[in-house]
Amino acid sequence: MPDLVPARMVNAFVYCPRLFYLEWISSQFEPSVDTVEGDWVHRVTDQPTGAAPLPDAGELVAARSLLLSSERLGLVGRLDLVEGAGGGVVPVDTKKGTAPDLPEGAWESDRVQLCIQGMLLQDAGYECDHGFVYYAASRKRVRVSFDDQLRAKALSTVEQLRRVAAGGAVPEPLVDSPKCPRCSLVGICLPDEINALAKRAQRKPRRLVPSDPDPQPAYVTEPGAWVGKSGGRIEVTSSGQMLASFREIDVSQLCLYGNVQVSSQVVRDLLADGAVICWFSYGGWFTGIATGLPSKYAALRLAQYAASTGERSLVLSQAITAGKIKNSRVLLRRNARGDVTGELAALQETVSSVAQATSRESLLGIEGAAARTYFGAFPAMLSPGVLALPGSPFDFAGRNRRPPRDPVNCLLSYLYALLVKDLTVACLAVGLDPYYGFYHRPRYGRPALALDLAEEFRPLVAESVALQVVNNGEVKPSDFIVRAGGVALTPNGRKKLISAYERRLAHVATHPEFGYKVSYRRALEVQARLLGAYLLGEVPAYVPFVTR
Repeated sequence: MPDLVPARMVNAFVYCPRLFYLEWISSQFEPSVDTVEGDWVHRVTDQPTGAAPLPDAGELVAARSLLLSSERLGLVGRLDLVEGAGGGVVPVDTKKGTAPDLPEGAWESDRVQLCIQGMLLQDAGYECDHGFVYYAASRKRVRVSFDDQLRAKALSTVEQLRRVAAGGAVPEPLVDSPKCPRCSLVGICLPDEINALAKRAQRKPRRLVPSDPDPQPAYVTEPGAWVGKSGGRIEVTSSGQMLASFREIDVSQLCLYGNVQVSSQVVRDLLADGAVICWFSYGGWFTGIATGLPSKYAALRLAQYAASTGERSLVLSQAITAGKIKNSRVLLRRNARGDVTGELAALQETVSSVAQATSRESLLGIEGAAARTYFGAFPAMLSPGVLALPGSPFDFAGRNRRPPRDPVNCLLSYLYALLVKDLTVACLAVGLDPYYGFYHRPRYGRPALALDLAEEFRPLVAESVALQVVNNGEVKPSDFIVRAGGVALTPNGRKKLISAYERRLAHVATHPEFGYKVSYRRALEVQARLLGAYLLGEVPAYVPFVTR
């Protein structure tokens, strides 16, 4: 641990030890309305102003944003405001909310943080026996005396904080706490979901998962296009002609296909904003990704690597395989236009066989048998009207790739690449290593963990989109090119497919485990976080996203 703990982290620890751990130890942060409003309230106090001489060098009248530290206490803090008062000084800590209706007049976490500020001032040589918490919404100062009881509470809290940080285990989430819904990290912490899986809570999880973020992926598929920046907007041009213009803050991913050029300003600013840049071959093969600094949550990656061999790896592989087969069976049951009773029974039997597998190799055999059964019945999900067209190009005789030899396989390959891209981004957001998997083994250039997580979503997202665009006529034979026996999408076909894929990710479904509504886009990240919780020992098992 660092020698000095930030005083604001003591506030977070009193509020919720898990919040402290996620913010400081794993360096995870997510802005919310409350955090943005808090930044606005602190816009003045965050500007260093006023002289702050030591007591033997002059008088401190008023100083803002004063940085102090104490090696004795092992603490460091930036004080919003320090005022001189009767030969001593008084810290004033600003909070954006309203003053609580409590005998003490202030929340315990705020009083402890303010007391620590007072002790920092004392260690610097100032006289300080009280301070104020200023609640901006109430426009009220609450006086807090630094008595022996509060000082003891502050010091014991720091000791507890250090033990938790040094212990290496993530604190358990609060159970049914009213603090959780407004917490900015609720979508990262997943308190109700983890408590439900760990059997610590009886009732169904509240819908604490935040709504989908406003930023969305932007796709640039025009060969030779240039992506630059003007003001706060990203502009796509080709041969001097403007093709698209959108606000930088609206972009979560910039996806570039083929020989698309991007300026260094766009790269720098997107990475600074937490967005990612993904590169694809012209045909849709996912070739690379650029992100900002890697996650500081090294403990999660160590747990991931430690679980990559032995029993936990096999258990995870079994869950992944079972989830994929179950979802394939559901898709076939819902969409088949003929009698597939035999295929459904065979898939159900393979699900039962998964639990009996004793090695990854045996799992591969079981999955291979299930895939042959499933894709053998795949044509039953295609519209008879589409198949009845003279010389219909949508005949499907089984899975093939590299290159795909028919339009349906072309669609599947392209959609699988998009899905793996989004799960790679989800893994990086959580702090997992997307290239180190359990069922899929590490191999050069292959995001093995993203491929693991993609298994359960292939039928729900990729194959569902392929069926939709073919059956409703959204993609037509003219949207494909055949060259040397291989089939590829035309530029117009790619745009149609990407649009259909993004619509599918925005589709809202009922989470099979927790019962609330969640978009598939959000479900990708939720599953990655639940995998992380399993690896850290917070939940007893990884539960795949399986529809009923």
